[in-house]
Amino acid sequence: MIHRQRLIGKCLSVVIPVYNERDTWRRLLARVQAVDIWPLGRQLIFVDDCSTDGTREQLAELAAASRPGCKVLFHPVNRGKGAAVRTGIAEADGDFLIIQDADLEYDPGDYPRLLEPLLAGEADVVYGSRFSSYRRDGSLAYYFANRLLTELSNAMTGLRLTDIETCYKVFRRQVFQFLRIEEDRFGLEPEITAKLAALGARITERPISYLARTRGQGKKIRLCDGLRAMWCIFKYGRRTGRPAKLPREDCSPIFPSSSAL
Repeated sequence: MIHRQRLIGKCLSVVIPVYNERDTWRRLLARVQAVDIWPLGRQLIFVDDCSTDGTREQLAELAAASRPGCKVLFHPVNRGKGAAVRTGIAEADGDFLIIQDADLEYDPGDYPRLLEPLLAGEADVVYGSRFSSYRRDGSLAYYFANRLLTELSNAMTGLRLTDIETCYKVFRRQVFQFLRIEEDRFGLEPEITAKLAALGARITERPISYLARTRGQGKKIRLCDGLRAMWCIFKYGRRTGRPAKLPREDCSPIFPSSSAL
């Protein structure tokens, strides 16, 4: 039985880095607002990374509207996804936190499934895995590159994950008290994974839906980002031999079982 009353007053912060997504961010906003995570509250944090296609002006209008539970932050220069995530996390007030891209590749309808292990006290972090149910409707090159990066990361960290490059990572807020993200661009994904492993954090995965974009549709990751990710796997993975530091007392269950929202 779900004791929803125990969630009253708790909140999910959704950190949304945005760069040149004028055609998608509004639809993403509507989808996030429509997903049922009651009685969790939600806080939306858009971080515009100096968009040049009109997105910045659109988000300025959203900021001017002063919607409750919605923050809009702006970078004066383009700094990268990792920097945008750092900026958003610094403003997050929720008990739980999820990173959400604005490009509609990921479906906010998966939020309840991803939150489930956290609410049950079974995990500190949940990754949404594209590959446990991946339809391979995107580029095979991206697919195999992601699998290669994941296997290299697993070899360095001792974890058994299937998708370290996934955008969907959901955290207990306490976890970020022990993480310091250094990477400014896409290297943050292997960096976060390696540092979570070093903390001894309990990471679990749940399958998610995924609709891959092509480069023509606006996909931004490039070969140089993949090479940087590989470097980050070795750079940060070497630090995983430290003893666990994440205090277990901060990870007691909210629900007695892992029933979904």
